[in-house]
Amino acid sequence: MNHLPEDMENALTGSQSSHASLRNIHSINPTQLMARIESYEGREKKGISDVRRTFCLFVTFDLLFVTLLWIIELNVNGGIENTLEKEVMQYDYYSSYFDIFLLAVFRFKVLILAYAVCRLRHWWAIALTTAVTSAFLLAKVILSKLFSQGAFGYVLPIISFILAWIETWFLDFKVLPQEAEEENRSEEAEEKQDSEKPLLEL
Repeated sequence: MNHLPEDMENALTGSQSSHASLRNIHSINPTQLMARIESYEGREKKGISDVRRTFCLFVTFDLLFVTLLWIIELNVNGGIENTLEKEVMQYDYYSSYFDIFLLAVFRFKVLILAYAVCRLRHWWAIALTTAVTSAFLLAKVILSKLFSQGAFGYVLPIISFILAWIETWFLDFKVLPQEAEEENRSEEAEEKQDSEKPLLEL
């Protein structure tokens, strides 16, 4: 007969704890729950962001587009083999486009290494590549004889200059601010989660 009150007491305490857990579950705000899920997903991913991936894709496009234009220029000016030997083996700063192609390779290697491999969050690497590209192209346009060689004397330097500055704009105004905003959002979600833990335990 003494076991009956004990069983009833255990049942009552169990039901009270279950009701308390249900109240804790219902007290969670849906927006807070979504913020937690996003923070968990961000922690699990820890990979390259979508906007940074787009930037790296554009840097690759820069290299491929300049390479394509240079190959077209080689084919137009007397065949690829002959012109390639003239521009590479007998390189002349005043008349060759080979250095503009090397400039695109330089931009690609530095930017991919800095922002894809090392995942830098600073603008110094893009500032270096843009400054070198701008200074080299301005000097080449002023000193060389490219304008006397037809349309490619205008196209390749202008395209390289524009692409370098588009990369700078995209990184400085899109990639870095958006990643900083996402990081701040995840930190705020983690702070909310940490502040709500004592309340949920109660």
